[in-house]
Amino acid sequence: MSRPQDSNLTLRALIILGVIAFAFYLGTELGLIGAGLTADKSYLSYLILGLYFGATLHWLWLAHALSGERQRLATLEAAANAQEELPTLSEGSLPALLANLRKKAGGDASALIGAVGDDLANRHALGHFLSDVLLKLGLVGTVVGFILMLIPVGEFGAFDPERVPQLLASMSAGMSVALYTTLAGLVTSTLLKAQYYLLDASLARFVNRLVVFADVHLGSDAS
Repeated sequence: MSRPQDSNLTLRALIILGVIAFAFYLGTELGLIGAGLTADKSYLSYLILGLYFGATLHWLWLAHALSGERQRLATLEAAANAQEELPTLSEGSLPALLANLRKKAGGDASALIGAVGDDLANRHALGHFLSDVLLKLGLVGTVVGFILMLIPVGEFGAFDPERVPQLLASMSAGMSVALYTTLAGLVTSTLLKAQYYLLDASLARFVNRLVVFADVHLGSDAS
């Protein structure tokens, strides 16, 4: 039986992407994003946002691919529940799995299904890696900002009251780099982790349904 929350994974991903895009739009309209990019003399914020948008496109593609796998499984479940002949599939990971399950002479089919689940999960590894990279880039920006903040102090030399405002301005610029890059790294890393958590949870439900389907409807062939 098809589950709407599974088969509409692409729609859910687009809704989440729309909410994120609206949040970025509000940040732009309020001047927060523009101020952060302008104040960041290290340009790490540009790199962080670029990596995040690229990883989000990858996430959206994976959500669409997983949604297709779930829809194909739902088609098999509907045919099996109606006691009809299972349709022939030509796309995705299921055709090869079904062929191997039918050839399996005995034993537990969970190893084959686990291999398919691992293959699909490995596609998410890049997203989790980039999430950590975004956080690390934010921390690098923190260090760079503090270095930029302390350089004017080392160049200050003898105390001159007239140069104090210039010193404070230079230190403020360095602090801005540290704060804005840290904020950019934290926000984008958290968002990306949440996005890939949705994929991981959906994949876990997909594998569980696949195990049940194989045990119930392919038990005679797989055992």
